[in-house]
Amino acid sequence: MNAYLESFLPLFVAVNLPGILPLFIGLTEGMTGKERRQLVVEAVSTAFVVSVLILFAGQIIFQVLRITLNDLRVGGGLILLVLSITDLLFGDFKRRAPGNNEGTNNGSGVGIVPLGVPLIIGPAAITTILISQQGHGYLPTLVSLLVNLALVMVTFFFGPALLEKLGSNTSKAVAKVASLFLAAIAVAMIRAGIVGMIQSL
Repeated sequence: MNAYLESFLPLFVAVNLPGILPLFIGLTEGMTGKERRQLVVEAVSTAFVVSVLILFAGQIIFQVLRITLNDLRVGGGLILLVLSITDLLFGDFKRRAPGNNEGTNNGSGVGIVPLGVPLIIGPAAITTILISQQGHGYLPTLVSLLVNLALVMVTFFFGPALLEKLGSNTSKAVAKVASLFLAAIAVAMIRAGIVGMIQSL
């Protein structure tokens, strides 16, 4: 039982569910409940597929592609930075743009990147999965992964609904603040990746 608990807790910290919930709300602002639920399923499914691949073939994939976790940090950080800046500067324009009507797949691609990867399963989670697999084995790591993703799904389903009860202005304010923090997280990821690259030289 200790192996399952010791595998679950570090991954829970790495996924950082309380931290990614406001970012999820910011990225899905203006979506209907149905669109948001579809996005949650897409994001969690993407995170599950990527994490299982990392669990069973992560080291092989890294070796074949000749990439490191620092490369993932920089690449993921750049993606998050572009998305956060776009939302901060052009979010209202995109929501009012002609042809972007209700129900026209407003969240296309967002469930895969950046929600699935690198927000739910990012460099920290990938590192934790690899370490947990080496220390506790495949089964405890897989179980802890499934439990963490189930918690993410439940929180993403019900968290935004609680915020919406506070009013649209509060929701918009949280969305903008979340985009600002997303930009800060992106810069931190890029910085950590660059520092790691320099230290490995």
